[in-house]
Amino acid sequence: MRAERLVTERLTLAPLRVEDAGELAPLLDDPALHAFTGGAPASRDALRERFERQVRGHSPDRAERWLNWVVRRRTDGAAVGTVQATVRADEAELAWVIAAPHQRQGYAREAATAVAGRLRESGDGPLVAHIHPDHAASAAVAAAIGLHPTERTHDGERRWQD
Repeated sequence: MRAERLVTERLTLAPLRVEDAGELAPLLDDPALHAFTGGAPASRDALRERFERQVRGHSPDRAERWLNWVVRRRTDGAAVGTVQATVRADEAELAWVIAAPHQRQGYAREAATAVAGRLRESGDGPLVAHIHPDHAASAAVAAAIGLHPTERTHDGERRWQD
């Protein structure tokens, strides 16, 4: 499976392009988006470099497939965030980021549901996500797509899985 265009009721998930860095950099340039995951916002150039790696679609050793989408509103095409899946032989790990001005509108749930459905259709799985124990919004998204918290943690984040 490759990242292909997905359409939901309110969103279009468009396969990530390197050129998207210019539009996404200002949206993702928010330290609050890193409150639970650590790190800091990437510069436009650093984001472009990351996207250049991601759009290749796989890790250098090909052990992972990388599927990345820009989440866009269907009404005006404006980007509101990203969703990604890292597909390995034994699991598909999901992650989502919705820019602060667009949070609390159900976009993360809607986008993650679309990607989870597509991964399940293609037989990639089980699905997993790693979520900070205090990140209630992401926990709600994980629960909405059928994931359940486990006792396993990695880098301070709880593993959720099918």
